[in-house]
Amino acid sequence: METITNKTLEKLKYELVRDGIVEYDTLEKAEELANVQRINIGQALINSGVLAEDTLLKFLESKLHIPYVNLEDYTPDPKCFKFVSFPDARRYKIIPLFKIEDVLTVAMSDPLDLFAIDKIIETAECSIEPVISSENSIMKKIDEYYKVADTVDSITLSAEEAESFDWTDELHKEEAGEEHIQRVIRAILKQAIIEDIHELNFEQVEEGLKVVFKANGEVYDKGTVPAILNSAFVSKLKTLSNLDASVCEIPQLGKLCFKVENTMLIASVSSFPTIMGERISLKIYKPPQHLDKIIPDEKSRAIISHALDTPGIVLVCGSPLSGKTHIIYSLLMEAATTGKNIMTIESIAKYELKGVNQCELNENIGFNMDKALRYVEFQSPDMIYLEGVKTRDAFEFLSELFYNDKVVLTEFMANNMTDLRQKLAFEDFQSFKSLISCLIFIHSKDSIEVFDKTTLQKYLA
Repeated sequence: METITNKTLEKLKYELVRDGIVEYDTLEKAEELANVQRINIGQALINSGVLAEDTLLKFLESKLHIPYVNLEDYTPDPKCFKFVSFPDARRYKIIPLFKIEDVLTVAMSDPLDLFAIDKIIETAECSIEPVISSENSIMKKIDEYYKVADTVDSITLSAEEAESFDWTDELHKEEAGEEHIQRVIRAILKQAIIEDIHELNFEQVEEGLKVVFKANGEVYDKGTVPAILNSAFVSKLKTLSNLDASVCEIPQLGKLCFKVENTMLIASVSSFPTIMGERISLKIYKPPQHLDKIIPDEKSRAIISHALDTPGIVLVCGSPLSGKTHIIYSLLMEAATTGKNIMTIESIAKYELKGVNQCELNENIGFNMDKALRYVEFQSPDMIYLEGVKTRDAFEFLSELFYNDKVVLTEFMANNMTDLRQKLAFEDFQSFKSLISCLIFIHSKDSIEVFDKTTLQKYLA
């Protein structure tokens, strides 16, 4: 992986020495650190405490005669986001601020990156006026504002429309362009919501992009996006999901935000390369509810509350798409009121939970489950949610957490209680099985069974 550079700092780094801001030896050490950590030299100087970010930004302002803008108290014009796509904004660390006549003012951490400026000029089709801002503040604003600005339009539902709704009606309207593609995506999501579908896939076939709904182990062909629209459709869907639309050779994972009535829903979006082209899978997650809405039985909730307050493993089981993650998030919400240090390790955070330290894995920078497991204990968590524990090492790690007085939440796939009993009968699960303090089994949306440690051990014996 190549080192991330900042052309502005590369050009002016020796000016820092000449102006007495840093020592030459310090600059050399910062360059070595930047190479090792794959960051730019400015970030290396700031991270090591040699240089304050404000000092560096004012130095660049004076040398380049380009104004510095503090983005902390600045609100960009959302109408300008159409000139710079989300992937380009993140790649070049650039965010549009406002446009006056034919000039677009953008905040950049690297204003001498002429390639980035040329790229933005090409896509925006107007002149660019750069200002200097900190890299961290730019990335923060990108994540904050693009998430709001680049989402699917709100979906409204009505009983009359639901009976005959077909997303292909939107597809066949005589329109072209990016807005039409976005309305087609919206229509597909709307049909999925109407039919209570939580997983939908887009598969490359000769005719185009086949739309497939999945429910209760069955797949349903819902039509095809014509081949002529394939590229535009996939690109728009990936952009809406904060994925890099220019990359198709490697898997990517992102999330799509969209509103149904007044409720914001989240879908995890996974792209995967195949010999026919990219296959894209969406899984829709509903917002977590308070536990008493899901499990009305007071005795069952008392078992759960005791388990959340006692070292051990709280295991949520059910078939695929049964709502395991939905219940996990409700448990985390319940526990967050206690003031404990609660941490999660997830492929993607479905919803932001107040009072919970949520952590997303990122394979692109080598932050995988193995690394997360090795370092999370340094954070001294009281409770940990580990998503999708499947390896022997992970199960052994769960045991270690128990012996260190941690509460662990995780899920396990089983189609029914017999299936669960057969799976946990394997020797690899013997230690893990003995540490389960509470089992929550989802038979269906309206049937959830809760076992305490004593009852469960008798059942699994």
